[in-house]
Amino acid sequence: MDRDNVSATPKASLRRFLEHLSGAGKAIGVLTSGGDAQGMNAAVRAVVRMGIYVGAKVYFIYEGYQGMVDGGSNIVEADWESVSSILQVGGTIIGSARCKAFRTREGRLSAACNLVQRGITNLCVIGGDGSLTGANIFREEWSGLLEELARNGKIDKEAVEKHAHLNVVGMVGSIDNDFCGTDMTIGTDSALHRIIEVVDAIMTTAQSHQRTFVLEVMGRHCGYLALVSALACGADWVFIPESPPEEGWQETMCAKLSENRARKKRLNIIIVAEGAIDNQNKPITSEQIKELVVKQLGYDTRVTILGHVQRGGTPSAFDRILASRMGVEAVVALLQATPETPACVVSLSGNQAMRLPLMECVQMTQDVQKAMDERRFKDAVQLRGRSFEGNLNIYKRLASKTPDSQIPKSGCHVGVINVGAPAAGMNAAVRAAVRVGISEGHKVFAIYDGFEGFARGQIKEIGWSDVGGWTGQGGSILGTKRTLPGKHLEQIAAQMRAHSLNALLIIGGFEAYLGLLELSAARERHEELCVPVVMVPATVSNNVPGSDFSIGADTALNTITDTCDRIKQSASGTKRRVFIIETMGGFCGYLANMGALAAGADAAYIFEEPFDIRDLQSNVEHLTRKMKTSIQRGLVLRNESCSENYTTDFIYQLYSEEGKGVFDCRKNVLGHMQQGGAPSPFDRNFGTKISARAMQWISTKLKEARGTGKRFVTDESICVLGISKRNLVFRPVVELKKETDFEHRIPREQWWLKLRPLMKILAKYKASLEVSDLGQPEPVSGHSEPAAI
Repeated sequence: MDRDNVSATPKASLRRFLEHLSGAGKAIGVLTSGGDAQGMNAAVRAVVRMGIYVGAKVYFIYEGYQGMVDGGSNIVEADWESVSSILQVGGTIIGSARCKAFRTREGRLSAACNLVQRGITNLCVIGGDGSLTGANIFREEWSGLLEELARNGKIDKEAVEKHAHLNVVGMVGSIDNDFCGTDMTIGTDSALHRIIEVVDAIMTTAQSHQRTFVLEVMGRHCGYLALVSALACGADWVFIPESPPEEGWQETMCAKLSENRARKKRLNIIIVAEGAIDNQNKPITSEQIKELVVKQLGYDTRVTILGHVQRGGTPSAFDRILASRMGVEAVVALLQATPETPACVVSLSGNQAMRLPLMECVQMTQDVQKAMDERRFKDAVQLRGRSFEGNLNIYKRLASKTPDSQIPKSGCHVGVINVGAPAAGMNAAVRAAVRVGISEGHKVFAIYDGFEGFARGQIKEIGWSDVGGWTGQGGSILGTKRTLPGKHLEQIAAQMRAHSLNALLIIGGFEAYLGLLELSAARERHEELCVPVVMVPATVSNNVPGSDFSIGADTALNTITDTCDRIKQSASGTKRRVFIIETMGGFCGYLANMGALAAGADAAYIFEEPFDIRDLQSNVEHLTRKMKTSIQRGLVLRNESCSENYTTDFIYQLYSEEGKGVFDCRKNVLGHMQQGGAPSPFDRNFGTKISARAMQWISTKLKEARGTGKRFVTDESICVLGISKRNLVFRPVVELKKETDFEHRIPREQWWLKLRPLMKILAKYKASLEVSDLGQPEPVSGHSEPAAI
């Protein structure tokens, strides 16, 4: 993106935005219903603040539909400060309850009367498919309910005309990720964090005692949590309702567990969804599995039922950003709605917020359950979507090794290398590459210590068991260096020849990308480099051209968010304090911008949006005004290379001087803690899937050339594999050159800059937001889910 064109959008555009979306005279009601989920508060906060920002009145409806039916003090107008300090709180501050009364017409009549009295004709419902279906019934009956209220003398004819239509927008809050039409529901990622924390803790104790652990996770009708946590921790076996085990699974599972023990694996992990069934629709319980293992194998076996732990705790960075985006989009959808617009649900596809027809999504969700009831399990898996199906296939492939005698040998040797700075999730990516490579019949070679180690011949064949237990490990077990291959091309070509390497998989950041370009340019001089080469992006900075996401960025974002939460807590204890926090990322502002959105910061300084002393002054004035309210703390994030002159120290000193007598200042440089720690579930899952896909691509290329002695010289044979919008894409590295700002090591265009106004709006700044002009939701059919998330 041209740096000069990134600055604040002109006022004309801002005016146009406000004209389109004026909420003056409108009233929006927001409620949370059904089970709670982490991130619901972030969604409530976004709805309230975006609603107030566009001039609408926003009302809290406490205790879900029950509060709507009861009325009175359950429906209260919200202001800006009433949603302060709730971003990091789990559950829902406005309460949630199951409501039998709302299922009756009398109950809905009472609810309509309570809404009309406050002029509320726009409803934002955060809940599961039952809550959203109830909202749609309410919307369809609305005009009839108002007429009946008028006949009964509860409201006058004028009110019937004035409030003739009810607009409904839904957001799905459910930790189970059981709603069709969206890649992720609010709360799912946080629930995975809770599960993985427990699994990581259990693994250490299980290894000490050579134990088998049976872990029961939530998911009465949907196996997403069980499946993804099994994928993220390399579990030995998983039971999910959509894909029951085949007849005789008891013997197969026990054989597999004992096989793993024979390979010197000291622990076994079995993950069970609470709704797990066999192919006759009979429940499979964790106790049953424990008894089976003890009886057949005599292993020391323990059962851990996670229960409501999965619903609790602080929402992850992903859930906060997802909920904030959905909340803003929901308000936009309500303000753009016409009487003809069907009720819609705000969903996520890849990295895009979308609107889909509510009832089509509900129908698809119910179709999954119907398929399971009728024992059409293949259909159930497909109806869950491409992402779910991909997770299942990859889990099966990585969890059990086919006997060597049954794998047709390809005769090919594939090298796997880590390049650049370490990033959490690299080891999960290496594990997936090694295991998929072996199952494709290749010999896989680990290259240690980056291109330096490559040149020195630090290369060794790596086996299936060698990468066991790697998914949860941070850093890079293979070792990684920033050295580029340019100086060592002769030696690297010699090592390629000595080890007969037919393909290369590079996992790394911007150095890996530069290395790929150098290898591409060197093909003319070294025929050993004329092999398929693919790069998988792994860097906390998220600055690799050709991909919207990099392995490691999500873990770093969670580290930043956790630290900001603690800092905010300390600031609210002392009052009138502003913290300046410096994040990593080189010239790429992804971590600072997204960290600010997830932590509810007041400002984020990034290189992509130039700022000057006037902007700094305006931020100080903004914080001075804020200190006069009940929110007496401030949080400012700064990307490490956002400005040569406005350093963290300079900003700290300026704020300290200008804020004298109003607030005091502290600064915090987060540094390398952002690169460390155990990988988040997102990074484990993303690293596993994208790396497996890269190895499949290598296999396809090698098969095409089998027996022909073909040299790979075309651009298509040296690629970056990334996720773009909704899909995984292989982009020739030479094609990406024109999309790269090499001086600042960032892509010229970055998708997340569109989210920058969200952070500003939610922090009470004027900002222009690019909004969809679509009054109508997109159809569900033809909408394909990404293969990567």
